[in-house]
Amino acid sequence: IAGYVDKGAFVNFGGPCIKYTKKPCLITLGLLPSLRIKEDKVAPGAKKNSIVTPNLGAGISVAYKHIALQVPVYYNAKTTASDGRWNVGIGAGYKF
Repeated sequence: IAGYVDKGAFVNFGGPCIKYTKKPCLITLGLLPSLRIKEDKVAPGAKKNSIVTPNLGAGISVAYKHIALQVPVYYNAKTTASDGRWNVGIGAGYKF
């Protein structure tokens, strides 16, 4: 699944989940090991994090045949520029 959250992108991979199947539909609620792609907004001259970082999200995924939609949530930790908070995203992808 690839998607958008908090002014950045993510690529998710299936992780441990609770799954309900009724052919041809599948609904999962679980953890989402992810790669987040987002550039830090920092003051000039300050150090930045890497643009691509590993992250763990949680969320619900719905698949019909091989097309999947997902609503993940991620927690961004507190930094000097922003408070920590939960962010909701949206994504779409292909189920193998």
